[in-house]
Amino acid sequence: MKTPLAILICLLIPLSVCTAAENSIVGDWAITTPTQEAAWLSVSLKEGEPYAELMWAVGGVRPVSTTHLGQNKISFTRKRKGSEQFFEVSSESGQLTGTLTSVADQRRTQQTFTGKRMPPLPAKPDLSKVKFGPKEVLFNGKDLTGWKVTDETKKNGWSVKDGVMVNDTPKKDFSAYGDHANIRTVKDFEDFRLHIEFKPPAGGNSGVYLRGMYEVQVVDRDSKMQGLQGVGSIFGRIKAKENAGKPGGEWNSYDITLVDRHVTVILNGKKVIDNEPVPGPTGGAIQSDVTMPGPIYLQGDHTSVVYRNIWIEPVIK
Repeated sequence: MKTPLAILICLLIPLSVCTAAENSIVGDWAITTPTQEAAWLSVSLKEGEPYAELMWAVGGVRPVSTTHLGQNKISFTRKRKGSEQFFEVSSESGQLTGTLTSVADQRRTQQTFTGKRMPPLPAKPDLSKVKFGPKEVLFNGKDLTGWKVTDETKKNGWSVKDGVMVNDTPKKDFSAYGDHANIRTVKDFEDFRLHIEFKPPAGGNSGVYLRGMYEVQVVDRDSKMQGLQGVGSIFGRIKAKENAGKPGGEWNSYDITLVDRHVTVILNGKKVIDNEPVPGPTGGAIQSDVTMPGPIYLQGDHTSVVYRNIWIEPVIK
C-alpha cells in the first residue's frame, strides 16, 4: 500500500516516473557473473524513460539497448562479437537475480547470476578534514613480500629487478584478456592516499586498481587510449582534465586519494581529477561491492610495465 506521501507524489509527477521511482529495480547493483567476475548494473530514468548501463567483467561501462522496465524487473539486450545477449533481471528485498541467454551461430546457452543493491553515492568529502595515517610501504624494492597473483592458473610474469617491480609478458595488443597474471596486495584497504610510480613502454597498457575495483589507467601520453581511456583517467568513468603523461619509456608518478567513493588523481604533479565521484566499478575489477575494502592491484595480463615507490596512507576513521 502506498503511503500518503507516495500518493501525493504520484499526483504531482507523470505516472511513468512515479511507477519507476517506486520500482525496486531502480538503483545500482553489484553483480557476480556466471564466470565469477565482477559486474555492475545501474538502472535509472532519463526524461521519464528507463535507462540502464552495464559493466560486465571487462571493458568500459556502456548503455544497454532495447530496455524494458517492469515492476521490479528489467530486460535488455547486448550485442557482442558474433553473439547477442538477452538479460532478464528482477529484484526483491535488495537482492537481484538474473538470467543471461546468449545466442551465437544459432546456438542458445543460458546462465544465471545474482546481485546485491548498492547504496547511493555519498556526498563529496571535505578532504581538508580527512586525517591520514602513517605511510605504509607496499613494495620494499627487494622482493614481492605483501603481494600475490590474483589467478594462480595464469603465468606469473612478476619479479623484482634492480629495485623495481617488473611484469614481463610477450603480449603487445590491447585485448581484454591475456595469459599472464595480475598482481595484488595481500592486504585490503578502505579509503586512502596512494603513491605509485610507473613506466610503460611506448604503446604499453596496464592499470592501477583502487580497492580492486576502480582502474586508474596506465599508458603513455601518446597512447591510442585517450580521453576516458587515457592516462590519468578512471577507465571509462572519469576523464582526466588534461594529458599530463610522459612519453613511453619514462617514469610517471601518481598520487591518488580515494575517500567516500570520490577520487583525486595527481599525475606528474598536475591535478587531473579533483575529488570527483566514481559512479561504479570499472572493467577488470575483481569485485564490485563498493561497500567492501579491497586490494591495490596491478594489471599484468596486458603488456609489460614496471612499477616502483609504492606506498599508502590509510584514512583514520
